[in-house]
This record gives sequence, C-alpha cells and structure tokens, in this order.
Amino acid sequence: MNTEITAIFARLPLPRFLREDGAMLAGFLGTAALALGFLKFASEVTEGETLAIDRHILRGLRTAADPAVPVGPAWLTQAFVDVTALGGVTVLALVTLASTGFLFAARKPATAMSVAFAIVGGSLYAVGLKLVFERPRPDVVPHLVDAVGLSFPSGHATNSAIVYLTLGALLARAQERGAVRAYLIGIAILLTMLVGFSRIWLGVHWPSDVAAGWCAGAVWALLCWIVERALQRRHAVEAPGEARG
Repeated sequence: MNTEITAIFARLPLPRFLREDGAMLAGFLGTAALALGFLKFASEVTEGETLAIDRHILRGLRTAADPAVPVGPAWLTQAFVDVTALGGVTVLALVTLASTGFLFAARKPATAMSVAFAIVGGSLYAVGLKLVFERPRPDVVPHLVDAVGLSFPSGHATNSAIVYLTLGALLARAQERGAVRAYLIGIAILLTMLVGFSRIWLGVHWPSDVAAGWCAGAVWALLCWIVERALQRRHAVEAPGEARG
C-alpha cells in the first residue's frame, strides 16, 4: 500500500522533495485514519457495544449440536491451528532474526537495526495496549488451542501486522516492477488477515479483538514507515538499492 502511494506521487509533475513529502503525508493520513479506527473499536469494546456481535460470530462458527466443533471439515480447523502459529512469538522472532540477518549480510546495517527496533518496539506496544484494556478472553465457545493472558487487542493480529506489513513494505521498496511490489504487499496483508481470523476460528479471541489488533498493528507499521522515510532522507538509513561497507 505504501509503495503504491509513493509510486503515484512519483508520477506527478512535482519537484522531487514535494513528491516525497506528499507520499509521507499520505502515510500520515493513513496512520491517522487507522488510529481513529482503533479508538472507535476501543470505545465500543469498553462500553460493551460489540459484545452481542462478537458472541454471534463466535457461535456462528460452531455447530449447533456441539459448540466445541467448528463448522466445516476437520482439515480446515487443523489448517487454522497451523496458520495461527505464524503469529506466535516463536515464528515472528525467527522471521525477524532471519530478516535482520539478511539485511546485515546485504550490507544494510542501519536498515537492519531500524527493522529490529520497529518490531521489538511494536511487541512492547502490543503488550502495553492489553494492560490498558484488561479484557478477558471469550468463554462462549471452547478454545481449540491453549491461550492465556488478556484479550484486547489480539496480540497475534497486532504483532503479525507489525512484522509482516513492515517486512512486506521493506521488500517491496527494493523492487522496480509495480506488479512485484503489489504481490509482496498483498502477501503481507494476506498473512496478517489469516493469522487474525485463525484466532477467531479457534475461539481464543473476540472478533473485535482481532479487528482492533489489525488497526493497531497497521498504525505502528505505518508510523515506522514514515520514520524510516525521514531517516533515509537524512541518509541515516540506507535507501533502496544502497549498501554500506
């Protein structure tokens, strides 16, 4: 998404600094919109306004005869058990380590450190949000995987948005073809959405937890993109195609 916005501004007949500032402004506006979306979810959850639809969705994903059995074939539930691991601490930590290691090997140490700080900071941000709202996990249907801790916003949804959207945008910026950039961003969004939906399917999060987690994670990823663009302009972080050492 961010790379497409940048490409649009790049085609405008404006001086280069105005095109870059315009792209960053668009990113800021997107961040503000997502932040408002998160605040809206948070307000409604605090007031209990989402509880009815949350319960309806969770119960609708289970069979009427037995709420412990999801609708659909058994393989689908197993697939979501596998998918939910993509948003877990272990997998996201491995993805982060692999990505920063690649950037160091590609002689982009400043970019590697910025990505690491963005993702670690994002994980602390997600934990902080949970402590603010202290919402318990749903109990209207049995949980199909073990889950502990607080519920709002979904840590899996928030952290997967932070990691996959940040890395997707980073990889996309290094590509020249628009189709390749769109593919990378699309994959990042798909992974984020699948992880979030898996938490609903498995009964360990309210749907509003996941929607808020997507908003919160996207806000963080966009803010990190804006900061990195600013650092690139000051040559504190390597630009796409640039290497050091």
